[in-house]
Amino acid sequence: MFLVQYTGLNQLPFDPANNNEPLQFGSASGPLVTEGLLENGGESSKKRKRTNAPSADNSRTLNVDSTAMTLPMSDPTAWATAMNNLGMAPLGIAGQPILPDFDPALGMMTGIPPITPMMPGLGIVPPPIPPDMPVVKEIIHCKSCTLFPPNPNLPPPATRERPPGCKTVFVGGLPENGTEQIIVEVFEQCGEIIAIRKSKKNFCHIRFAEEYMVDKALYLSGYRIRLGSSTDKKDTGRLHVDFAQARDDLYEWECKQRMLAREERHRRRMEEERLRPPSPPPVVHYSDHECSVVAEKLKDDSKFSEAVQTLLTWIERGEVNRRSANNFYSMIQSANSHVRRLVNEKATHEKDMEEAKEKFKQALSGILIQFEQIVAVYHSASKQKAWDHFTKAQRKNISVWCKQAEEIRNIHNDELMGIRREEEMEMSDDEIEETTETKETEESALVSQAEALKEENDSLRWQLDAYRNEVELLKQEQGKALREDDPNKEQQLKLLQQALQGMQQHLLKVQEEYKRKEAELEKIKDDKLQVEKMLENLKEKENCASRMCASSQDSDYPLEKTLNSSPIKSEREALLVGIISTFLHVHPFGASIEYICSYLHRLDNKICTSDVECLMSRLQHTFKQEMTGVGASLEKRWKFCGFEGLKLT
Repeated sequence: MFLVQYTGLNQLPFDPANNNEPLQFGSASGPLVTEGLLENGGESSKKRKRTNAPSADNSRTLNVDSTAMTLPMSDPTAWATAMNNLGMAPLGIAGQPILPDFDPALGMMTGIPPITPMMPGLGIVPPPIPPDMPVVKEIIHCKSCTLFPPNPNLPPPATRERPPGCKTVFVGGLPENGTEQIIVEVFEQCGEIIAIRKSKKNFCHIRFAEEYMVDKALYLSGYRIRLGSSTDKKDTGRLHVDFAQARDDLYEWECKQRMLAREERHRRRMEEERLRPPSPPPVVHYSDHECSVVAEKLKDDSKFSEAVQTLLTWIERGEVNRRSANNFYSMIQSANSHVRRLVNEKATHEKDMEEAKEKFKQALSGILIQFEQIVAVYHSASKQKAWDHFTKAQRKNISVWCKQAEEIRNIHNDELMGIRREEEMEMSDDEIEETTETKETEESALVSQAEALKEENDSLRWQLDAYRNEVELLKQEQGKALREDDPNKEQQLKLLQQALQGMQQHLLKVQEEYKRKEAELEKIKDDKLQVEKMLENLKEKENCASRMCASSQDSDYPLEKTLNSSPIKSEREALLVGIISTFLHVHPFGASIEYICSYLHRLDNKICTSDVECLMSRLQHTFKQEMTGVGASLEKRWKFCGFEGLKLT
């Protein structure tokens, strides 16, 4: 246990190394006093009474009883005396006391934690101090030596990079007369020491039990050490504590890292096993019982996928042989029967999709109609007879609303027109493909029928071979049964004869069906020849028609010249003229250009009003413009005059 003492200008009359008396703690209001060896008891009692009296500035001081003098702890001359005793030039620290704050009620100095039995090292080395708080190191007294702190104004001593898992420190600057016992006395307060390797050149290596003890030992770096009260150079030195690289520390750190890596791998493995999906159930081996079970599952729609996977595994394993070929063929046939079901399901889903498309199109058209009504309201409100009665703010709002409604209407109209264009493209593709595919479909239908008949013939042949193999097996079993003397020989013979008769009847039926299929195949071949002849005749007729068209092109040139000179310049304009004339025919009293263009915008929103008006003005014998209304209701209207213009042209 350390005893903290502060020396004055004169040396103490007692040896601190031999002073083993404990610290004396007074009351909450009394100061902390260290008892020394006194010669005169009367003088000590007077000094004790003097310490209890308050000072002039109402501050309490920490005093040490000695025969020489009583020195307050804040006296800066204590530092100079310590440096003088070490044989060093005194460093002046004037103006500011070393420890300005001291609370006697707590019995300790501010900034240093109290000494507790539970603290490692008995509080020699305090815990980490916040960086904004200045660190003040104190003089440390041991039994055999005294440690004086370094100058706080000097920078902290330099250290090397900390090795991984460092538990060993290098201690240099030891006194020449320093022994291993003194080193243990100084550094055992930092923690449990495992080993000390001392050199003859005033340095040593100390290995601690834990890594945090190294940090406590580094706290002592820079301290001046003095053995006893001697000022000889062999009894003094300046401690330099630094990290040391040791193989034992590195080995223990690597072992710890490997252990952590093993734990991490184990944790990851457990996590992967927890998240791994379950493996599929094993497929059972083939047997007659399992074959019947799978055949029943193949007929059930809900268990079809599981049964098909089992069938596929059996076939890949090589379970198909002469004896089990019929069973496998029946299972494959039942799997083939699901094709029609799947096609029907696809057709129903496509039908649902078409119905949903139709519903969407109808709903979108209804929304567009309502938008047209809203836009018509805005346009009617924008006319002069109603527009003059609105205020400026109301007019601005109406124009903004009108623009927003028109933009939304145009977007929805584009979407609807896109759907219609897709439908028209699908229809046109169907019409184009119908002409080219009608011939191909007839030929492909005949070819597919022929291939289907061939497949059925092959299957019938395979069935015949299978039945022949079964007959041979039955004959062999019958021969074996005749050789052996069985009591049920007659019954077995009857059963075999019945089976043979049934198989012969089945063979006859299969042969008749085979002949019928061959006759159908020959008939299909004849039909195919007739279709080919008809195709050749059609090709000849097409060639004749192309020649007739080429001869008629010469007579079409004057018509093209007249069309080029006509006011209608393109097919699009001709379509517009037809649509506008139909619209105006329904409106005999005429319609404004805005009304006509609003109708055309439903068909194509890219139509420009100026282009439509220019086209109608070019066709003077088809359309004419008249002024209708009186006063504020005066407006221009276009009428269809094609019936009258036909007589003039």
